[in-house]
Order: sequence, then structure tokens, then C-alpha cells
Amino acid sequence: MQQSEKIEKHRIDKWLFAARFFKTRSLAAEAIERGRITVTGHRVKPAKIVAVGDMLTIRINNYQYNIEILELSNKRGSATQAQQLYKETEESRKQRELLAARLKAQPQPFFTKSRPTKRDRREIERFISIQEDS
Repeated sequence: MQQSEKIEKHRIDKWLFAARFFKTRSLAAEAIERGRITVTGHRVKPAKIVAVGDMLTIRINNYQYNIEILELSNKRGSATQAQQLYKETEESRKQRELLAARLKAQPQPFFTKSRPTKRDRREIERFISIQEDS
């Protein structure tokens, strides 16, 4: 077999890791198993062989990426190399930017690390009594 006849196989979980969508290959495989990654609209397994031109839909948290594979790689490189492996659709980019703006506009949830202090309880009681009076 000559070099030109040798065909490299690229698994989708390895490609997602190389393209820096996931920090580890096992996280990529887990996302595939949970159905968060689709190839041309179909659920696949982590061992699915990908090819140049395949359209992927990747859901990570609230964000969805619609990308086309431009190059294949099994090795994780720098971020600039990873960005050359795929091309995101304009519609997908606009949707993600819109969602990011919406999430940023929402008020941050209020969390306390411990029980309310005596001062906090007095303010809560004062607030409740004002609400009951009106």
C-alpha cells in the first residue's frame, strides 16, 4: 500500500476534541452519547467517521453551533489551528450572539453563602410587613 492510498480515519469524538469544542475526548464522547451532537440531523456514536463537508450541530449548555467541517485532524493543536478545522454558519453565529446578549441582560441571581444575619432578617421582616399592609 502506497502513501497516497492510505486513508486516515477520523472519529467524531477525536475531531471534536482536536477542534477544541471539548476539553477532553471523554467529554466529547459523553456529549455524543447524550445526543447533543448530530451529523446532518442524525444522532451518531462516538466512533462515527467524519469527512470534509459534513455539517455538525453541536449543543453546549445554552449555545448551539452549526458548523461545516473544512479539515480533518486527530491531534489537538493551538486555538488558531482548531478554528481552521471548521466554519460556522452566519445564522448560527447570529443566534449565539443574540442569546449571549439576552443572557447578559438578565439580572444575576442572588446567592448567599450562609444564613441571613440578624440585620438581614430585620430587613426581610420589614419588607414582608410592608407587603402585608398594602
